[in-house]
Amino acid sequence: MKISRYAVPAAAAAILAACSGPKEETAAAADHDEAAIVDIDIAHTRAVPERRSYTANVEADNINNIAPAVANRIRSISVDVGDHVSRGQVLVTLDPATADQQRISLENTELEYNRAVELLRIGAGTQRAVDQLKAQLDAARAQYRNTLDNTVLRSPVSGVVTARNYDPGDMTGQLPVLTVGQVTPAVKVVINVNENDLSRIARGMDVDITFDAFPGENFSGRITRIQPAVDVASRTFAAEVKVANPHGRILPGMFARAEIDLGSNERVVVPDRAIVKQSGSAGKYVYVYRGGSVDYRKVEVGQRIDDSYELLSGINDGDTVVTAGQSRLADGATVTINPKTAER
Repeated sequence: MKISRYAVPAAAAAILAACSGPKEETAAAADHDEAAIVDIDIAHTRAVPERRSYTANVEADNINNIAPAVANRIRSISVDVGDHVSRGQVLVTLDPATADQQRISLENTELEYNRAVELLRIGAGTQRAVDQLKAQLDAARAQYRNTLDNTVLRSPVSGVVTARNYDPGDMTGQLPVLTVGQVTPAVKVVINVNENDLSRIARGMDVDITFDAFPGENFSGRITRIQPAVDVASRTFAAEVKVANPHGRILPGMFARAEIDLGSNERVVVPDRAIVKQSGSAGKYVYVYRGGSVDYRKVEVGQRIDDSYELLSGINDGDTVVTAGQSRLADGATVTINPKTAER
């Protein structure tokens, strides 16, 4: 029997089609219908400790501006910024020329007064003259004492010099010559608290304080004052924390970190692996599993707790969340649960 030369290729093509067609269609269908395999976990509500952290700079407990009552030329300044000073210590000496003139005038007024008293005693003077000179003498004495007080400037407190605005030879002006900050027995740290926490902050609350200048050391503070007005620009209010400083180690300008325990709140918590950062933005989201598919949920993340995150919004207690396999997912995607996590 003679076989046509066209029959072999046709038969071969039929055989190849019979062998390969169904497999390719099956593979294509499998690729099309294949669902991503994901790990899951359950979001749950638990009591989450609420601690607020703040950064601030140390301030002196009290600030004293050292300046004369009237303008004068500075003769000497005995301290500089950072120096510790004692109460009553001489800090600044001013030109005594004015005081010297007033002293001479005071001495002359005293002589005139004493002469008037003597004339009155022997009957050659009047009581009116004595009274007038007595008033002049009292005024001259008060003026001289005031000038002396403003010629030698002393520190009213023990503390640290925090500012110096003039040098010897300068005339005093609107600024104080020196500023002295009182740092013993305590200093203060002023923190800016979010207005949402206003109802939870109160005077007398304990505050944990650390300073970069003293690594490894912990200090205790207490809220002593809360500003009644909220800063409209930052939406925060200032709370003043007093920190004991008996030895004067903590100085104004030091960097401080403060933490306040606000108790606890019931919050939804999910494993940290469930949180996915949105590409190109700061947004974060979680995939929630329901009925064989997943939903995209944008979430507001709170504090980290061990290997989990507190969520402030977006997820409810009992929601099933995806913890692995998110890279292959999109909103509404069909998924298959990893049997190992499904058994948990």
